[in-house]
Amino acid sequence: MAFNHLSAGAHDALRPLSPTAVTHSVAMAKTHRPGRPTAPGDLRPTPGTVLDRLAQGPGRAARITHTEHLPPRAGRHAVWPDRIRTDVVAAIRAAGIEHPWEHQAAAAEHALDGESVVVATGTASGKSLAYLAPVLTALADGAEAPNGRGTTALYLAPTKALAADQRRAVRELAAPLGNAVRPAVYDGDTPVEEREWVRQYANYVLTNPDMLHRGILPAHPRWSSFLRALRYVVIDECHTYRGVFGSHVAHVLRRLRRLCARYGADPVFLLASATASDPAGTASRLTGVPVTEVVDDASPRGEVVFALWEPPLTELTGEKGAPVRRTATAETADLLTDLVVQGVRTVAFVRSRRGAELIALITQERLAAVDRTLPGRVAAYRGGYLPEERRALERALHSGELLGLAATTALELGVDVSGLDAVLITGYPGTRASLWQQAGRAGRAGQGALAVLVARDDPLDTYLVHHPEALFRRPVEATVLDPDNPYVLAPHLCAAAAELPLTEPDLALFGPAAHDLLPQLESAKLLRRRATAWHWTRRERAADLADIRGGGGRPVQIVEADTGRLLGTVDEAASHTAVHDGAVHLHQGRTYLVRHLDLGDSVALVEEADPPFSTTARDTTSIAILDTETEIPWGDARLCYGSVEVTNQVVSYLRRKLLTGEVLGETKLDLPPRTLRTRAVWWTVTEDQLDAARIIPEILGGSLHAAEHASIGLLPLFATCDRWDIGGVSVPLHPDTLLPTVFVYDGHQGGAGFAERAFHTARTWLTATRDAIAACECEDGCPSCIQSPKCGNGNDPLHKRGAVRLLTRLLAGAPEG
Repeated sequence: MAFNHLSAGAHDALRPLSPTAVTHSVAMAKTHRPGRPTAPGDLRPTPGTVLDRLAQGPGRAARITHTEHLPPRAGRHAVWPDRIRTDVVAAIRAAGIEHPWEHQAAAAEHALDGESVVVATGTASGKSLAYLAPVLTALADGAEAPNGRGTTALYLAPTKALAADQRRAVRELAAPLGNAVRPAVYDGDTPVEEREWVRQYANYVLTNPDMLHRGILPAHPRWSSFLRALRYVVIDECHTYRGVFGSHVAHVLRRLRRLCARYGADPVFLLASATASDPAGTASRLTGVPVTEVVDDASPRGEVVFALWEPPLTELTGEKGAPVRRTATAETADLLTDLVVQGVRTVAFVRSRRGAELIALITQERLAAVDRTLPGRVAAYRGGYLPEERRALERALHSGELLGLAATTALELGVDVSGLDAVLITGYPGTRASLWQQAGRAGRAGQGALAVLVARDDPLDTYLVHHPEALFRRPVEATVLDPDNPYVLAPHLCAAAAELPLTEPDLALFGPAAHDLLPQLESAKLLRRRATAWHWTRRERAADLADIRGGGGRPVQIVEADTGRLLGTVDEAASHTAVHDGAVHLHQGRTYLVRHLDLGDSVALVEEADPPFSTTARDTTSIAILDTETEIPWGDARLCYGSVEVTNQVVSYLRRKLLTGEVLGETKLDLPPRTLRTRAVWWTVTEDQLDAARIIPEILGGSLHAAEHASIGLLPLFATCDRWDIGGVSVPLHPDTLLPTVFVYDGHQGGAGFAERAFHTARTWLTATRDAIAACECEDGCPSCIQSPKCGNGNDPLHKRGAVRLLTRLLAGAPEG
C-alpha cells in the first residue's frame, strides 16, 4: 500500500471562532472609531501601538511568539543622468520627486548605455521610476523623430491588476509630456474595438506573458511596426517567474527576441524585483542575455514591526485524537476585524480563494455587531473574479473606500495601494520571497508598517514561528527554473516555427536541448523540415500547445445553473478537487453547491445553497520510476534523483461540519485518473537499517508516511516552492526499488526544479525535517508536525516516534558537506 501526499490543494475547514472576539472588537470600538483614512502627514499610531492593541484580548499576548523590529532607514539621493530629458525630469518633479535615489539613477544609467539591468531593491523603493525615466526619455525622443512612429516599449507584468495599475501611474507621470507617451493595456480584458488602436498607435504597451505568448507573437506581422521600433522591454516582479511558469516565460522572451531581430530591433531588458536572490544570474537565465544588477537600496524606510502569531489550541481533537489549533482563517478574521475597528487600513493575504471569501465574510459579520456601516468597507479579492469586479475593488482599495481586504496572491504584486498600515499573512506563503513581498504592501507611503504572520497548523508554519531566524536571518531563495524541460521547450519550438520557420542558427537561442527535440517533433508530425528550416505543419495554432501557467487544459467555467450567469473560472488542473460534483464553492460571500462538473465542455454547473458543511476531496496516487539519473549512497541507504510517472485519481470527497471539522460522510466520485511524468527525489532504507532504528513491520508504513509528510512541509525552506507545488508517495515495499521508499516529486509535467534542489540540499533538508518532528510537543503526531491537510489517505497510518528514529538512522549515513 502506498501512502500519498498530493500536489492538489485543499481548503481549511473553519473551526470554532473565539467567543470573546466580538466583545473585544466592541471594546476597541469605544475608543477607536474608524473613519476615512488619515491624510498624508496626519498622525497615525505606530506599528508597535497597533500590535499592542491587538495583543490586549484574552490570551492574545501569548500567541505572539516573536516580534522583529526593522528600524527606519534614511535615504541617499543622487542626480539623474544628463541623458534623461529635461521635460521628463520636470514631469518627475511635478509628481513630487525632487531627486532620485542612488539606485534609481544607477539603473537608469545602465539602461541609457544599452545594458540590460535588474533593479533588486526593497518594496516601495521606487523601482518603477528607475526604469520609467529612461523609457519615457526614449519614447519622447522617438515622438520627435521624423520617421513616423519612433520608439516603442513593452511592459510585462505577471498579473492583469499590476499592468492596469502601472498604466494609471504612467499616465499620471507622463501627463506633462502630452502625446509623446501613449500607454495602453493589451490583455484579455481589452475590448476588441480597442485592440487595433493599441497596435497602431500605442508606444508603451502594458501586457502579460500570457498575452505576449498567445496574442502578440503569433500575430507579429500586425505588430511589425511596434516590434521594429522596440527599444525597451520592462519585466516587473521578475522573481515570480519561477518553476514551470518561469521556464515557459523564458522561452516566450526568446521568441520575442527572435522576432525583434527579424524586424531589426535588439531591445534592452529592464527587470525589477523586491525579492530576488542572485538577481543578475536569475535575470540572465530568464531573458537569455547578460544582465547587470543594482542591489544597493538607497531609499528610506519607515519602521517595520513584524510579528509571528500562533493561534491557540482548542478543546477539539482531530484525526487520530490529535490536538487541534484554531484555524489561521478564523484567527485572521478576528485580527482583521480589530484592525478595521481601529481604522487601520489592512490587507489580509490568504492562500486559497475559499479562504479569502471566508475571512471577508466572517469579518463582515463581526463588524456588523460593532457598527452597521463597517461591513461595507471590507471585501474579498481573488483570481477568478470577472474583470469589472477586480477593477472596482482595486479602485475602492486605492481610494480608501475599503478599510479591509481579504486577498489571494492576485493582489500580492506591485499594485500601488500606498497608505496601507498593516498586512496580515494567513499562513506562510511558501517562500521568503513571497513573505516579504506581501509584508511590503504596507508602509508604501513611507509610514511605519505592521506585518503579522498567522501560522497555520502545519509543520512548516509551526517550525517558522518558533525558529524566527529561518525567516529573518536568511536571504530569500534562489529562483528555480528549467528552460531545458522538454515538456516546456517542445511547444515553444513549435510556436516559434509557426511564427517564422525555425533554422539551425535559431536553435542556440533555445538552449542545448532544442536540437535533440526536433526529430521527435518531426516524428509526431508537428514540424516538417524543408530545405534549411523547420515549418509548423498543422492548421491549429501552435501557441495553444503551451499553457504557460502550467495548469494544463482550458479553464473550467463556473456557471449558475438556473440563470446561466458566469461566476468565474478555475484552472483545469484544480477542477477535480475544487468543483467536483457536490463540492461547496464560495463566490463573493455567497455559497454554492456544484450540481455537475462537465469535463468535456469545461463547465461546472452550480446552484446557490447554504450547506452546514465544507467539502474536501480525497485522492489516491501511485508512482513508477522511469529513470534514475543520479544515485548517492548514504551508508546502506540510497538517495536518488530521476524521472517518475505519477498516477493520481480523485476518488471521493468528505463533508465536514463547518464549526467542528467533524466528518459527516464520504461520497464516492467517478473521475478519470491523471498521469504526470515528472522529476522526483527519493530515498530507500534497508532491512538492517530498519532493525537498527527499531522499526517493526507494524509501524513501518506509518513511519515512512510521517517522514514523507513532514519533509514535504519543510522543503519550501530550501527550494523556491510551496507545498502545493510538490507531492509525495511513501511505500513500505516499492516494486521498482524492492525496498521501503519515500518519494517527493514536482507537481508539474516534466518537473520544475524543486526535486532537484531537494536532492542537492537533502542532508540539511531532512535534518530540519527530523528536528521539526522531534521538537513538536504532541504525543502521537498532529498537523503541526506530521499530519497533512491534503493527504489522500486521511493521515492514516502515521507514526511520529518511528519517523524520528527512521530519519535519524538515514541521516547517520549521509555524507558530509
